[in-house]
Amino acid sequence: MRRKTKRYLLIVFIFSIAIAAWLGLSMMKPPPEKKETVKVDLLVDVMPLTIETVSLTVASQGTVRPRTETILSAEVSGSIVSISRKFVPGGVFGKNEVLMRIDPTNYIVAVDQAEALLEQRQIEYDGAAKLRRQGYRAESEYASAAAALASAKAELVRARRNLERTYIRLPYDGMVRTKETELGQYVNVGSRVGVVFATDEAEIRLPLTDSDLAFVDLPDAGEMSETGAVYGPKVTLTAVQKGQTMVWYGRIVRSEGVVDEKTRVTYAVVRIEDPYQMSAAASAAPPLPMGTFVAATIEGKSMQNVLRIPRSALRGNGQVIVVDDNSLVQIRSVDILRADADYAYLLGGAVEGERLCLTAIENPINGMRVRTSDEHDDRAITASGVDG
Repeated sequence: MRRKTKRYLLIVFIFSIAIAAWLGLSMMKPPPEKKETVKVDLLVDVMPLTIETVSLTVASQGTVRPRTETILSAEVSGSIVSISRKFVPGGVFGKNEVLMRIDPTNYIVAVDQAEALLEQRQIEYDGAAKLRRQGYRAESEYASAAAALASAKAELVRARRNLERTYIRLPYDGMVRTKETELGQYVNVGSRVGVVFATDEAEIRLPLTDSDLAFVDLPDAGEMSETGAVYGPKVTLTAVQKGQTMVWYGRIVRSEGVVDEKTRVTYAVVRIEDPYQMSAAASAAPPLPMGTFVAATIEGKSMQNVLRIPRSALRGNGQVIVVDDNSLVQIRSVDILRADADYAYLLGGAVEGERLCLTAIENPINGMRVRTSDEHDDRAITASGVDG
């Protein structure tokens, strides 16, 4: 029992000596040096404001549609006896090329009958006219023969026209959108057989808000020419095709002249020449298929005495931060003419030569002192000159 007690006492003694030694060494250690905290002003990027003359642009978007689209309908009844190989969706055809033929048998017979009737009526008329000159026929009989002759001529014109209508063709170069009939199918007058459109021109309707209209010179309705177009502002169109951004160029040719009652926008119409690049004088631009959704950048008005600043420098509620000659922050409310994705255009609230703060300050306060990037660079250059 005594041996265990001595062992415990020895352990306690050793721990006591170790603690005393640690405390002694700690008291002998010199205290850490105290350093004064130096407050460093925030370093910000600035740019000098300059007055510019800028050409504004207006962004919009729309879908490419044909300028001329035709719903094909049968003008005479009968069975379809032939269909062109080009009359398929996406098929390209030429002006007055026969796309389809309706059985002409009945209409050929009708032409023969009309020609025979006309010949008979001509003989009757000639006889009536001869007897009238000799005084053997009354005026009424001569007039009746003349009317019968005119009716026969009209019937022949109608019969020949109906025979011509057995050919289905278009007065323009175009492309087939849909095919809605097949070989051997019987069609009546007015039966729909397909939809086609012209490939010479395409149009895009671009919606513009009232604020957009203040910066675009749209053609007036009274300025429209005999061709139905007035060449207005240039338009750059972009769309993604096969994973690449493609570009096309066109012009606004007219405004639809009314405000949409539901969306409150006005539509401007852009025209694209030869969208499928089929003419001999086609440009190097890629084809622009109908139905393509495109983004449009419209050439706007030129504005003078404007301050252009990065859009990122514009704070909420139309404010910017200006750094004065004493490197003090000033929060300004500015008059914004227009803003897009990259820039904001100012008409007032700041003046040329002032330094605009480009760095986002979390909680700016009027009179807050900062360091500017231009001053920092000047000091660095001076320091390097002294070292040299």
